[in-house]
Amino acid sequence: MTEEEEAEAEAQADDVDENEDANEAEGLQAGDFVTLAYTAYTTEDDQLVDTTDPEVAEEEGVADQAEEFEPRTLVLGEGHIFDEVEDAIIGGDVGDSGTVTIEAAEAFGEYDPDDVQTVSAEKIDEDDRYPGANVQIDGKQGYISTIVGGRARVDFNHPLAGEDVEYEYEVVEEVDDIEQQAAGLFEMYLGMEPDLWIETDEVEEEVPVESDEDDEDEDSEPEFETEVVEKETLYLEATPQMTMNQQWMMGKQQIGQDVIDKLGVDRVIVQEVIDGMGGMGMPGMMGGMGGGAGGEADIEEALEEADVDADEIVEELEGAEE
Repeated sequence: MTEEEEAEAEAQADDVDENEDANEAEGLQAGDFVTLAYTAYTTEDDQLVDTTDPEVAEEEGVADQAEEFEPRTLVLGEGHIFDEVEDAIIGGDVGDSGTVTIEAAEAFGEYDPDDVQTVSAEKIDEDDRYPGANVQIDGKQGYISTIVGGRARVDFNHPLAGEDVEYEYEVVEEVDDIEQQAAGLFEMYLGMEPDLWIETDEVEEEVPVESDEDDEDEDSEPEFETEVVEKETLYLEATPQMTMNQQWMMGKQQIGQDVIDKLGVDRVIVQEVIDGMGGMGMPGMMGGMGGGAGGEADIEEALEEADVDADEIVEELEGAEE
């Protein structure tokens, strides 16, 4: 290759690199946190699928549900919304809005008549033996379409199977604050936002010590030394609501690891807070239920603090026995 050909090849390679860098830096990308406002309806009968708009929720009669209707924070490219919506957002900018139609097959699946089965009513709890009831049969979730005598027709299709969905969205903001990102993740995982905060802690760690190659013995044990390192820590307050959350109970380890990977923190610490009873409480209960010396001392001390004369109480009890 001549010098001119080499120079031309290098110039072309530089142009390719510049174009790739420009494309990578252009607009919102997978992995970005964004706050999204959206409302989705089925196209055929205008049935509400989901919304972040409180006015829409009020109009549709779902505003009294436990969830809050407000724009939601999510991660692009993680499957938190329909692929077609993500494709429309990626490469765009904050403030972009639009409407995307998702075909049934990509939304909740095509309707399959074979997923409608007749089962014995004995398999269904008595309280659920009515049309429209959600039931679980042999590990499959469905709803009763009809029930006559001892037989029930159970539809195991998704309630919105066969429906195209029209999805209207607006990108409200890009989220850079790490605590807001964490809150958005837990909202998606658990349907709730726990109290959380980020701190940088100094932690002692055992780290391996590099040995001298000349003195290295293949059979020798590795040496460690204690070193103080900084750990960026996400703290969570484990409220009763969070502790009893089904998703948290079943997958806390996976959720914690996913948060670490997405936020780049070093660890997640969950703190359980137990509020005190206040006041005098139950004196002696912690000091010795069996009435040992420690328990008696605790009771006497508590009576003194409460300005109660123990001798008077004893005299009153003895008088009552007479």
